[in-house]
Amino acid sequence: MATVLTSNTSPSQSVAPDLRPIDAAHRSVGPLAYMGMWLGDGFNIGNMTLGAGIVVAGVATLNLLQTILAAAIAIILISLIFTVNDQFGYVTGAPYVIQLRLSFGSQGARWASLLRGIPAIVWFGFQSWTGALAVHQIFQVLTGNNRVPTMVWFVGLQIIQVLLALKGFRSIKFVTGLIATVVMVGILAISWLLIVRHHLVLWHRFVQPAGSWGWPFWGLIVAFLGNYTAIFESAADYSRELKPGQSMKHRALLYVLPISFAYGATILTGAMLAVVTGIASPVNAMAQLFHNDVMTVLVSAFIVLGVITTNTVANIMPPTYMLTGLFRMPQQLATTLVGILAIGSCPWLLVQDSSSAGLALFIHIYSIFLGPMTAIILVEYYGHRRQKVVVSTLYHPQQPKYRRLAPIALVVGALSASFVVNLSWFVGFAVSGCVYWWLLQHHRVTV
Repeated sequence: MATVLTSNTSPSQSVAPDLRPIDAAHRSVGPLAYMGMWLGDGFNIGNMTLGAGIVVAGVATLNLLQTILAAAIAIILISLIFTVNDQFGYVTGAPYVIQLRLSFGSQGARWASLLRGIPAIVWFGFQSWTGALAVHQIFQVLTGNNRVPTMVWFVGLQIIQVLLALKGFRSIKFVTGLIATVVMVGILAISWLLIVRHHLVLWHRFVQPAGSWGWPFWGLIVAFLGNYTAIFESAADYSRELKPGQSMKHRALLYVLPISFAYGATILTGAMLAVVTGIASPVNAMAQLFHNDVMTVLVSAFIVLGVITTNTVANIMPPTYMLTGLFRMPQQLATTLVGILAIGSCPWLLVQDSSSAGLALFIHIYSIFLGPMTAIILVEYYGHRRQKVVVSTLYHPQQPKYRRLAPIALVVGALSASFVVNLSWFVGFAVSGCVYWWLLQHHRVTV
């Protein structure tokens, strides 16, 4: 049973106000809005690109059954880890960067948060550039003008998303709930058209191929899992906003239902698009598939809306908290800086047709670190502390600046995972979890 222990220690004034616990009376996100967030996050162009990554020259390297099973395994693991890892934030109201202090200490947590923040910034840029490509297509169809650089739309989209994020989760829950419904209809409509118009192509190139149950299959699970690992890693950032009264079982449903539907449908749609067109970029694939101007505008609009929901949920707030913790800057300034850094990540290099494999490799690489991180924080919270936390001491200047055991376990796990990139998340998670538990048992560590 989770317990929040109190003490006479008041939070340090050196901690930014936005990182302090949110009490039950000030939580603004209800269960339906929470599910809407994950629906909005699942229906996005990045997931479609990940699905397209299993297709080479129009032929799937994994068949339909293997793709569905790989996605199902990943979704079950995602939902399970989300549920157990969100407990800290849901019970205490504190964010992920404060949760890291349990294992890494106050200063160590600031730098450990980079492992979550940097991938989010890259994903923010990637999503926004694909959205800018879609805006460019809309403008070209409506005006016949092809001379406005994509960079102009990209910067404009960044500004819009940052302005939305500046209003915090109250704005996010409204935007994602509204847009998720629209994007869901668009994705399902594209899937239906692909099946109706190109079922023979899909049968010969996606259903009938032998595929593989070996490394490609398990590598795809890691890629699917790795695509969400940065999000469920910082589950506390979201659960601290969820209104009280939800048991762990109920919260599990708030993850598994929307993620299964949105993530699964979007991955399969991306794979089918790549099979039918032979193009890895979903934006370019849909432009080729739908020669009708009206359909092109509608599909491009769905892409833009999906980009906005995904970024506002998954790719803006976590790195904002990271910068707030690192430099003690106001949240509004940190959010603005995240938008600028996302431009500097050069996302136009990741959105090219030849880069879907590179995107999967990027996911595998950061999974080398985030698999171990997930194991460490779960072992710390459930195994070592048994869910008993003195929250106020995490904010106190006397809180240890560095804890040496967690970095050791992180390095050992990451090194182990780097030798098996296709299974990086699983290897890193298992090795770091075992190493960290052993270190805790053989060293005198105070709670």
